[in-house]
Amino acid sequence: MLDRIRASMPSLAPAEQRVARLVLGDPRSFANLPVSELADRAHVSKPTVVRFCRSMGYDGLSDFKLKLAGSVSEGVPFIHRSVDPDDKTGDVMVKVIDNAVAAFLKYRNDASTFAIEKAAEALTATHRTRGRIEFYGVGNSGVVALDAQHKFFRLGVNTISYSDGHMQVMSATLLGAGDCVVVISNSGRTRDLMDACDIARRNGATAIVITATGSPLAAAGQIHLAADHPEGYDRYSPMVSRLLHLMIIDVLATTVALRIGGGRLQPLLREMKNNLRNKRYA
Repeated sequence: MLDRIRASMPSLAPAEQRVARLVLGDPRSFANLPVSELADRAHVSKPTVVRFCRSMGYDGLSDFKLKLAGSVSEGVPFIHRSVDPDDKTGDVMVKVIDNAVAAFLKYRNDASTFAIEKAAEALTATHRTRGRIEFYGVGNSGVVALDAQHKFFRLGVNTISYSDGHMQVMSATLLGAGDCVVVISNSGRTRDLMDACDIARRNGATAIVITATGSPLAAAGQIHLAADHPEGYDRYSPMVSRLLHLMIIDVLATTVALRIGGGRLQPLLREMKNNLRNKRYA
């Protein structure tokens, strides 16, 4: 991103060049400062800052800063470094948390809103026609499937989750046209999940897959929500992919709830929270 700004410098107006030099000189600060302070530091007007961001191909300042923050985080020294035996607790915290934050920002920058839109449409249509919505996963992905059931249920959407391979295959056999299954896997190579996805599709159900790009499961689903986070001992945090999948589920659940809830969503959440609070001991 910074290289692209450098290459664009000659074609920018003089005022926009001052903004560009501010970005290149301190990208981390630029990503965190309000527009008024950015304009003061570059000795330009606030509209000039916004105009610069748009001239670089972004929707505006907010979009530019978000992408810039992702680029800067990808360059944080701790990210993608293995944990050292001599690391203090503070070092471990920074390495693990920065790695997770970088994964989230990378997803935000790379995610296909078109795919999310298609998945939300399919889930909403299934809910409205009273079809079945099911979530499948094993291991860490099984935990995500259970969390997905919880999130959708509390937003007024009835769903089922299965983390056992035999149950997934049996349940997929009962699905049909108008039903929807969401299959979650980091590697996209788990045989039971691929079999269940294939059976559900053959029976006419819509298959949404949350998995790595280029995996067999990605090819097996009708709607692919790419979640690319390679794991290994040098990445030191096998939970990051699960957190990434949970975040995608949050986006899906919220999008579907807004479509079906209308003005009823907030009162429903309030009532549910009050009922849960009343069950707690003082």
